[in-house]
Formats: sequence, structure tokens, C-alpha cells
Amino acid sequence: MNVDLAAAQAVADTVLFEGYMLYPYRANDAKNQVRWQFGVLAPPAFADLDPSERSWLRAECVLEGPDVTLTVRVRFLQVQRRVVEALTPDGFSAVERLDVGDATYLPWDEAVVCEIDEAIRLPGLDAVSAERVHTVAGGVDVEELTEGGAAVGRLVRERLRLTARIRVETEPLPGPFGVRRLRVRVENSTPWTPPAGPPRPDALCHALVAAHLLLGVDGGAFVSQLDPPEWARGYVADCDPVGAFPVLAGTSDARDLMLASPIILYDYPQVAPESASKFCDATEMDEMLTLRTLTLTDEEKRQVRGSDPRAAELMDQLDHLPPELLDRLHGTIRSMSGVAQPAETPPWWDPERDAEFDPDTDVVLVGGVPVGKGTHVTLRPGGKRADAQDMFLAGRPATVAAVVFDVDGGTHLAVSLDDLADGDFHPHGRFLYFAPDEVEPIGVSH
Repeated sequence: MNVDLAAAQAVADTVLFEGYMLYPYRANDAKNQVRWQFGVLAPPAFADLDPSERSWLRAECVLEGPDVTLTVRVRFLQVQRRVVEALTPDGFSAVERLDVGDATYLPWDEAVVCEIDEAIRLPGLDAVSAERVHTVAGGVDVEELTEGGAAVGRLVRERLRLTARIRVETEPLPGPFGVRRLRVRVENSTPWTPPAGPPRPDALCHALVAAHLLLGVDGGAFVSQLDPPEWARGYVADCDPVGAFPVLAGTSDARDLMLASPIILYDYPQVAPESASKFCDATEMDEMLTLRTLTLTDEEKRQVRGSDPRAAELMDQLDHLPPELLDRLHGTIRSMSGVAQPAETPPWWDPERDAEFDPDTDVVLVGGVPVGKGTHVTLRPGGKRADAQDMFLAGRPATVAAVVFDVDGGTHLAVSLDDLADGDFHPHGRFLYFAPDEVEPIGVSH
């Protein structure tokens, strides 16, 4: 096979660990108690129990080429539950905290990267269907914790066995173009029995987490799902991906590699070259997260180092980050456009541009009555307003201060309440704003 799946490895790893652990990267932080939000393929029994969960994903795309070898790489995280045990005179005992060296160890759910590869020959343009079942082994690992050369505790990590079913199908598409629709379905078929306690934490130990696909073809080419050629637009529109949207990946303009992820990306996504650290943080912003992480106290850094091996690696990287790498994160410009020319007309907010409008003299008809500055009205907020405080304004008297117009051509009345007691503050600043049909001129009934 000539296609290089590693060309998309950096972006695929970002998908894999997106939201894995959120700043401030401590196991006991509240935001890290609810994790694994992207690409979770739950065991079917849990998906049946909770309709918001899914046990499978499906990638669909258009494939060119009459004689193709397809490589499917399924990637996901296998949750690994970690128990912290302290050494006591009676042996090892589970604890909620153990201080060792420069780290504070807490119970935590880690993850192991899993990859499943399948190579399938797709000869001719005939329909093809192939299915494989893979088992991911469970296991228990023990890491000894020492201090001064003596054992003080241990970390016990347990992974449960998983079963994944991969199904690949192609179907020829009508027309003279010699293309097929490729459909790849990945299903978690791991057995699961609801526990006595909260079900999701237990179900996650039986889940394929952050599941995504790398698809490579030798002897063929993928059609962009985002910007297909005109002849392929109808074919692409009929594709129905679920939980894994395919985009072209790897070297720009190559069409032999696709990344299908639960996160919507653009074709040929790349990790920014300025990014020197793997934050594994949803919607990460490197400079901000770097600066905020560096403000952690020594005690907080101990907890980070003991929470997760990847967080510990991140902490060490940032503690020794050279200034020139930090500078690279600030103010990067990807492209330059021409120097902006002065506007030929005043901006929309300039009074000279709309001299025909005068808030002090303009009026608007409400029920046939001219309403302008100084008009006394009763407030009648309508149902289209979303402010819950409107219920407290209905029926209150007010005086119109101005008739104003927004940039979209809408008309509004700036009003001030008449019944505020001395010393009271206006609830929303100087004026309230209402549409003309939300006021009633005093003395006029509808």
C-alpha cells in the first residue's frame, strides 16, 4: 500500500484527545468529572437505555477508481480505571490521595490508544460487502510508587475487554463517471449489564471513546465531501454520514486519504506549527492555556502531575518552555491582504451619513397617533421579546426620549420609566427600547 496514513496522524491525535482532560488538568476539578464527550460509541445495551447515546458510527463518501485497495484504520480510546493504593503494615489499601515525590496521585480514569487496521480489495465497480469482528483485550497493570528507593504505594490500572464490528460496503453509482459510494460502519458490540449505581461511568469502561476513522486508498481517489466537483454534487448530497464526517487529509491536494471524525473539520486540516504542546483540551487556545497553566501553584502542579501521565508531560513541557516558543503563540498571521483604503462614505454610525434622521424630531405612527420625543406611553411588551423582565414592565408609564433606527432599518422607541422613585436606578441603563407596537399612547386604547 502506497498511501501514508501517518500523514494525518497529528490531526487524528488531536481528535483522539480533544476534551480528554480540561484545564486546570486536575483529576479532582469539577469540569473533569464529566468527560469523554466526543465520539463515544457506547455498548448497545446502554445506548438502548439512553437515547442520547450511540453505539455505532457510519462514514460515507464517494470513491473514484475501478480497482482499489482500501485501508480502514479505526482509532479510539479504551478507558482504563486507575486505583491508588498505599502500602500499609497490612499490605496495599485503596486511598483517595497519595503524595509521592513531586506528585499527588488521585483515582482517575485514563485511556489507552487502540488502533484496528483492515485492508480490503475493491475490484471492478461491483458492489462489495465485508465484515470483520475484532476483540480488544482487557488487562490489569500495576505501577509501583517509590520514595527514597522504598515502595510507598502503587497504581492499579484495569481495562475491560471490548468488541468492535467493522463493516465495509460499496455500491456503484449511476452515470458515466465510474464512481462508487463507500460506506464504513463501526459498531461497539461489547456486552454490558447496568450496574447498581450511575450507569454512564460504568458504560464508559465498555465504550469506544473518541472513535474516528482514517481511510486510505491505493489505486483510487476520494471526492471531497465539502467542495465536490460539479458532476459529483448529487452523489455527495446523497451520502449520509452519522457520527463521523469524512474530510480529505494529509498532503494538500492529495485525494488518497480521508479522516472521518466526530468533530466537523475542513479538508486538509493541520495542527498549527506554532503549537508546541498537546493540551488535549476542547476548543484549545495554546497561548491562553499556556499562560493559565503557568499560574498554577506548586500544590496544584503536584495534583496535575499525579492526575494523568499526559498531564504530567504537559506540565513539564510548559515549566521549561523557551521564551521564543511562547512568543510564537502570539500574533501569528497566516496571510496578508492589501492595505485597507479609506472609506469613501462615512460609516453607518456617523450622523453626517444619515442627516435626514433626527431622534429629537422624528415620529412614528402608533394606532394612527404620532409618537415622538416627549410622548407619554404605556408599555405593552409583546410576545416576541425574550427578556423575562418584561413581565415587570407591562402596564408601566413611560416617556419617549427618541425615535431611533438600527442598521437593518428597524424602528425603535427609546423610553424612560415615569414611575421610578427618587434614587432608583434605571434597570437597563439610561433608556429602555421597544418596538412601536409595544407601546400604547396615553389616552388611546386598542
